Amino acid sequence: MANTEEFSCLLVDDDVGFTSMLAKIVGEEGGKPVACHSVAAARDQIAHRTFDLVILDNGLPDGTGYEFYSHLVRVSPASVVAMITGAPELSQAMELTRNGLFDYLTKPLDASAFAALLRRARRRLQRPALESETDALLGNSPKMREVALQIQQAARHANATVLLLGETGTGKDLAARSLHRLAFEGQRAEAPYIAFNCPNVPADMFEAELFGSEKGAYTGADRRRAGLATAAHGGTLFLDEVAEIPLELQPKLLRFLEAREFRRLGATTLCHFEGRIVAATNRDLGEAVRAGRFREDLMYRLDVFSIHLPPLRERLEDLEVIAETLLRRLCEKYNRPQLPLRRGDLQALRAHRFPGNVRELRNLLERSLLRAEATAQDLHLDLEWLSGRRNATPPSNDSATPGPLPPTDRTLTAIERQEYDLIAKTLVSENGGIRRAANKLGLTHQALLRRLEKWPELRRAGGAAE
Repeated sequence: MANTEEFSCLLVDDDVGFTSMLAKIVGEEGGKPVACHSVAAARDQIAHRTFDLVILDNGLPDGTGYEFYSHLVRVSPASVVAMITGAPELSQAMELTRNGLFDYLTKPLDASAFAALLRRARRRLQRPALESETDALLGNSPKMREVALQIQQAARHANATVLLLGETGTGKDLAARSLHRLAFEGQRAEAPYIAFNCPNVPADMFEAELFGSEKGAYTGADRRRAGLATAAHGGTLFLDEVAEIPLELQPKLLRFLEAREFRRLGATTLCHFEGRIVAATNRDLGEAVRAGRFREDLMYRLDVFSIHLPPLRERLEDLEVIAETLLRRLCEKYNRPQLPLRRGDLQALRAHRFPGNVRELRNLLERSLLRAEATAQDLHLDLEWLSGRRNATPPSNDSATPGPLPPTDRTLTAIERQEYDLIAKTLVSENGGIRRAANKLGLTHQALLRRLEKWPELRRAGGAAE
């Protein structure tokens, strides 16, 4: 939305009188309505501009709203879409809702109900927009439909801890935000969403950061400080990379999850937490338990309702829509004309395994766009860079290259194997620079150091140095 006073609204319905009535209500609610009465006219409108809100009828003279919806979410993913129809079919409504439909109303329509829908949609639009909020969750593959359904199911159970599993770059934070949005839609418009990146916080500050502290609780504590658990009260607390919490701190988290109570560092009284707790990890927690790095009771307490986000290579049918959506947003970000992807480049993308998942795809598109000539008619992907990532082999010098497997007494899981290989290759490409490698991998410096402690032989890659 341009500001808090107005929003653009596309009304798609073949009933001219009904559309006029809707347009009047939209105007009264601060919106600027545009009406069209066929799928063809609606396609033409969204081809030339983006609407904040789209109100879609199902029965149209040249098609159905159900069919048009799939096109709409591809070309205008940022739009909030609601459907109004006189002949509802519950199964189709549920399917659309799982795929992002904001709301579903039936005719005859009460004017006050429609005005309430507009106000709820407006609140959604006025929330601070996070770039690429749904990038990794785009797609209509069976696996992503299952993810969408599980997120909806989890959103209905306020007290259940949710565990998000998946490789780096699969969109666990985005799934947590989606769960939060669904859980508090129409209930608490301002419910807080607080993310706590577990490995980002030094071990000696973990309690103070999460639970807060009293004045004088530690050196430098010159005032009472509220922790992130307090900030998330009444909303969602997202514990990212939860498997990276040091073993000695895990009992404190376990007590918090079990009792939903915590004590500020240096305090004597307990505080109660009301809200949703979501955790995420790219680790195999069962393997971490067997290796003695994670408490078994904490694993069971976290894994109440788990959702696995599939890697991009397992849902290649979603690749084109994700790539096109990302490219469209990047063109808008850099004020460039919309550039199409070449068919040959899409074939090359399908042949790549994407160890960095959607994050890696976005990086490829962004670097390719920034290198494109101002007069380019389509986007030439930097396939040489992509090929280099796929085929890169470490130098032949054994002293600077990690072996095919770390010299441990256990076999890596599939997820750990991929992460190990990606870190090794990145360290080699960055000549052993840990901070540069962490930045390229999308990790914090401390998070990468933890992985190097776990796999010390990786330090040989490129002569790893601080």
